[in-house]
Amino acid sequence: MLSPQIYYALLFFVSTYAFLRGCADERIAAATCILATFATNLVYSPRGGYVDVELGVLMVDIGALSVFTVLALRSDRFWPLWIAGLQLATVIAHVLKSVELDLMPQAYAAAARFWVYPIFLIIVAGTFRSARRRALVEVRW
Repeated sequence: MLSPQIYYALLFFVSTYAFLRGCADERIAAATCILATFATNLVYSPRGGYVDVELGVLMVDIGALSVFTVLALRSDRFWPLWIAGLQLATVIAHVLKSVELDLMPQAYAAAARFWVYPIFLIIVAGTFRSARRRALVEVRW
């Protein structure tokens, strides 16, 4: 996994880009990522770190999944479906740990953390396409 400094830099740049160039869908997705990051930091268990099921992190991930799912259902764009699906994969990592308690903590942590990077990429792509679409509409008028 990438270092926390790189993660926070990516979160900052993705969110800034989404807030400056995106529409409501992109801003909601970016805000959800920001809130989920800080909520995870509040509820993360400092004792073992992914040795047992991280219930607090699971609750945050379910909350993010809920927001992304509602966003996907209400949006007229396709990309929110992808971030909802990737967030579902994150939640499934927690389920797998609860089923297989012998799952190595490193594997559990990687499965629970990995999907945020493709989510960032999809938010950037959605923001880029949204800004381009608005620019094309402005040119036509």
